[in-house]
Amino acid sequence: MKEYLDAVRLVLEKGQRKTNRTGVDAISYFGVHYKINLAEGFPLLTTKKVNFDAVIRELLWYLTGETHIRNLRQHTKIWDPWTSEEKNWEVGNLYGYQWVKWEQYLEDPETGKITLNHINQVQNVIDKLKTDPNDRRMIVTAWNPSDLHRPKDDPKRPILPSCHLLFMFHVSADGRLNCHLTQRSADLMIGVPFNIACYATLTQMLAQECGFKIGEFSHYLNDCHIYANHVEGAKEQLSRTPKEKPTLAIAKKPFWELMFEDFKLENYNPHPAIKFPVAV
Repeated sequence: MKEYLDAVRLVLEKGQRKTNRTGVDAISYFGVHYKINLAEGFPLLTTKKVNFDAVIRELLWYLTGETHIRNLRQHTKIWDPWTSEEKNWEVGNLYGYQWVKWEQYLEDPETGKITLNHINQVQNVIDKLKTDPNDRRMIVTAWNPSDLHRPKDDPKRPILPSCHLLFMFHVSADGRLNCHLTQRSADLMIGVPFNIACYATLTQMLAQECGFKIGEFSHYLNDCHIYANHVEGAKEQLSRTPKEKPTLAIAKKPFWELMFEDFKLENYNPHPAIKFPVAV
């Protein structure tokens, strides 16, 4: 995928080596942006094999709003490095919780009683797409300062501040659904391929639910980085010739009823996988 490989090349050529909280230096470049035309094929990397099953498992986990990985890890261990059995596999109020269970405290004006309400931001987007697709406020945010400032021993505190923190949708005049994702921090070799595939899938799900064609995926990466121990693997990918993009078929079912078995990746023939160590 040319857009992704151009980003890798940019970071390697113009990035600056910096220290960070993980203890593994990274080559960092501020402000990378690209657009991918989703109508030209599903944007799963072909210069290395990406675990598509894990992409779908993670996305469906987000949509449950769960604050633990006890169910997710029955299928993929991608979140295991950030929690443990000792912590009951809790991760706090992370992405999915903010997407579909954003906390809102309401006060009864007569009694003063406070009640907890949950806002489903994804459902709000669906409602807008179906009733007012020209709305410019179809936004989902996973950045919740009130949760980030909880005490360190509070189980609701996220174990990791959201990296892909805000996304929004736009419907073009010719009926194509576009998605834009903003990331504060982007692990280019491990995380970003997952992020691209995740949000491309979500966009296709919403387009199918709301009766639109798929359009573009716009991606802005603020601190875009390649860890020092990922550089050789990055160069290996740049030496490989991209192959034809696969396609994604999604069963025609209501959005909230879609399950793992309803997603079929077709004609995916990537180069071999490249192992990258995870920086936690």
